[in-house]
Amino acid sequence: MKLKVFAAGALLSAVALVASSCRGEAGAAEDKSKKRVGIVFDIGGKDDRSFNAAAWDGVKRAAADLPIVLRDVEPGNPTSIEPAMRAFAERGYDLIIGVGFAQAPIMEQVAKEYPHINFAIVDGLSQLPNVASLIFREHEGSYLVGMIAARKTKTNVLGFVGGMDIPLIHRFKEGYEQGAKSVNPNIQVLANYVGINDAAWNNPGKGKELALSQINRGADVIFTAAGNSGLGAFDAAEQAGRDPQTGQATHYVIGVDSNQNGVKPGFVLTSMVKRVDNAVYDAVKQVVDGNFKPGVQVFGLEKDGVAYALDDFNRALIDPAVLAEVEAAKQQIIDKKITVVDAMGPK
Repeated sequence: MKLKVFAAGALLSAVALVASSCRGEAGAAEDKSKKRVGIVFDIGGKDDRSFNAAAWDGVKRAAADLPIVLRDVEPGNPTSIEPAMRAFAERGYDLIIGVGFAQAPIMEQVAKEYPHINFAIVDGLSQLPNVASLIFREHEGSYLVGMIAARKTKTNVLGFVGGMDIPLIHRFKEGYEQGAKSVNPNIQVLANYVGINDAAWNNPGKGKELALSQINRGADVIFTAAGNSGLGAFDAAEQAGRDPQTGQATHYVIGVDSNQNGVKPGFVLTSMVKRVDNAVYDAVKQVVDGNFKPGVQVFGLEKDGVAYALDDFNRALIDPAVLAEVEAAKQQIIDKKITVVDAMGPK
């Protein structure tokens, strides 16, 4: 009985949340030229400067460019995701976006009950005719940043801090290690994971602890694929300090999902960017244009769906010869002359 009361309360809270965020929307709802788009973020929230932030950038750009009404929900805990998604569906939104693989089974259930509403899930798979599955070849981009890390290390020891210990995150780790060993077979990769549940994405303290442990074991470049928890690895690299003679960082971090090069300038070697922003933007545009495409949509190197980030924050940290080597490998992957191992199987 308590469970039923809690569920009902959660649903009412979510409905109230969406309703409150939609104040003043009545006029917009009557404007048939505007589509209504709702996005439900993962637990890390839209300000995680990583995965959720990339999705947020995409829908914000869509709201600036396209005739839509945009509303978002940041669930405080996993139990709030389904009520929030249902609240959007019950209000007849034209597109509902879920961020993160953990939302896939939830979206599957809600989308079945609302077959005339369009849904899009980032990093999740669905075969329903009203759901677009936005999938990325993270292992390909991870291979490239692994090459960069292997050319930068002075210890031949690299680190990897993952969020949840799951196949999706293993995809980052395996690609990273393969890329590193392609240029230096003697590389050792230390791998640790923050946790086994959704809290693993929002624990920067634990991320820092794991990164410091890897630094103590010799790692001088650490790739993080842990959402908000990964920001702890940035703090660890900064804490390790700079060489007093050169002024350069002694340890580096590699960001993930969004371009995080500017989070700790000088300590971020590069970022493995997933263009979640572009994928989400395209899904919104399809709805606005009346040609929504359900089914699996895969984004790899050939579509610039994944990439390494190069800008004024990190350009001086990577030798031009290394960039040329990485660009050559990128083209070989696109041409299928290099096969990057996919820990989740072929996509």
